Amino acid sequence: MPYSVRHWGIRGGLYPVNTSNEKRTFFVELIKPSHYDDEGYVIQWLKAWIPSNTLSSIYGISMDLIERRALGDDVEVILKGYDETNSVIPVKDIIRRQSQQDARGVVCLVGVQSNQFPRAMDLARQFRAAGLQVAIGGFHPSGCLSMLPKLPPDLQEALDLGISLYAGESEGRLQDFYLDALRGELKPIYNYMNDLPGIDNEPTPFLPEKMVRKYGASIACFDAGRGCPFQCSFCTIINVQGRKSRFREADDVERLVRANVKQGIYRYFITDDNFARNKNWEAIFDRLGDLREELDLPFSITIQVDTLCHKIKNFISKAKRAGVARVFIGMENINPDNLMHAKKRQNRITEYRTMLQMWREQQIITFAGYILGFPADTPEKIANDIEIIKRELPVDILEFFCLTPLPGSEDHQNLYKQGIPMDPDMNIYDLEHVCTGHAMMSKEEWQGIYNKAWELYYSDDHVATMMKRMVVSGNKPERIWMHTLQFAGCIRYEKVHPLQGGYFRRKLRTQRRSGLPLESPLVFYPKRAWEILTTYGPFAAYAVRLFILAKRIKRDPATQSYMDIALTPVDEHGEDEDLEMFALTEAAKAAVAKAHKQTEARESRQQAKQITAAE
Repeated sequence: MPYSVRHWGIRGGLYPVNTSNEKRTFFVELIKPSHYDDEGYVIQWLKAWIPSNTLSSIYGISMDLIERRALGDDVEVILKGYDETNSVIPVKDIIRRQSQQDARGVVCLVGVQSNQFPRAMDLARQFRAAGLQVAIGGFHPSGCLSMLPKLPPDLQEALDLGISLYAGESEGRLQDFYLDALRGELKPIYNYMNDLPGIDNEPTPFLPEKMVRKYGASIACFDAGRGCPFQCSFCTIINVQGRKSRFREADDVERLVRANVKQGIYRYFITDDNFARNKNWEAIFDRLGDLREELDLPFSITIQVDTLCHKIKNFISKAKRAGVARVFIGMENINPDNLMHAKKRQNRITEYRTMLQMWREQQIITFAGYILGFPADTPEKIANDIEIIKRELPVDILEFFCLTPLPGSEDHQNLYKQGIPMDPDMNIYDLEHVCTGHAMMSKEEWQGIYNKAWELYYSDDHVATMMKRMVVSGNKPERIWMHTLQFAGCIRYEKVHPLQGGYFRRKLRTQRRSGLPLESPLVFYPKRAWEILTTYGPFAAYAVRLFILAKRIKRDPATQSYMDIALTPVDEHGEDEDLEMFALTEAAKAAVAKAHKQTEARESRQQAKQITAAE
């Protein structure tokens, strides 16, 4: 269901409803597309888990333009937004209303990632066939225009169909784009990649309550900053949003949070790739903490950070006060050689255990990304590394990804320039499919160990271990139960990555990838009924079994004294050399030696200061 802009807005107050027959109507349809599963069906849920910050940002900017009548006093703008991961796109309705006499409109496919581009194109073709104006923006067109010497075939096809491409961000530019559409004069390409705007004091991300309620746990999202100073070769953010960080002020964050609170929304995902490098992190955390106390509301916030943020004074404690309940950490690997290959120099394996224990002390759930497919990886090494992580690191939820040359990344650019084959099907550039070759593994071996990795980490024994760690940390084992269902369960039973997951899969017979045949109703519906039965029956049994496990562990008195290597406090002089993680490679041994030298040098400086002070 679409939601009109004529509701409570980001700045408060009702927007005026135009009643004059002389006004022109301009329809703006914002669509965040999903992508296709392995059978060619749109991945869609009754409620999706991950909200779209791009959709929220453009919706918020559009609302501000409408409130200010920036497109003209004689124009009534009807703004509608859809996230296809939790909504069926009403293609016929959009075509009908934009085809009315004296009406003008534009369909914007927003936040389009590479794996979503085929689906975006299938939608765009339907709108273009009806004569509607269509534009596609997001990381795929932005990354390709930023990093490649010429347009790839899929973007050229879009231009040939009369689809406009939008590269870059919308702050300060969306008004001109809408005015072009209002005149029926969209440009083929809007390229703002060399002119990234500031985001302080700009309209903030916002979605109406009915849209937010279609996400699991009714979670809203916003970015408090964009850009990243690091150089990770697999990352698209540094080449799309830039390496120079730009930030919102604490006032901006307070304004958007208060607007959401009016709607009864208290859960937030701060989508900054690395919130710890946001120069305003402390002011924002303090403001959120003050708001929690003033409003007496149970804020629950998810953030993303790097592996060294624990060294920032008061960062973790202030995160707790602000309401941070979950933190995603880009750990990526435990092999320093692999980290150096990816130019992830900021990750120090000697800090991992300390960092994770500090988050645990604040009862904040840790999620860590782990990438499979670095040059030195083999199925045996990957399996062994996972076992080491289970024993030696107190991470809660581990998410696995295939190393993927995403368009817009340095990895993709290098392979493109070298002429190394990459799979041409953008639909599988979703971090869970193998897209290029590997020197040590066949495609089948690589895909196989990716699938197996989830089983290895989320074994029943290790889930029980994670629950015990929860209890001795003063936390609830039910939190591990819930997130294990979300992550391990989604892979095991729904066959899609948890970051594409949701509650109850919706699969429509008519929403299949172009080029694939529509199945007969006599085939599709019985098969779908069997899929539902064989998916959710075992899923429910798995949920009950783990819930019983959580309750048993919680009641067991022995759990209160549980201890393992991962929970053992790190010596004040730093990590010892007994962990297997530090003996895996020569690079790991060198990392430990370097950490010891740094500790010794720091202690020497402290001693010198003490002697000087005494004198």
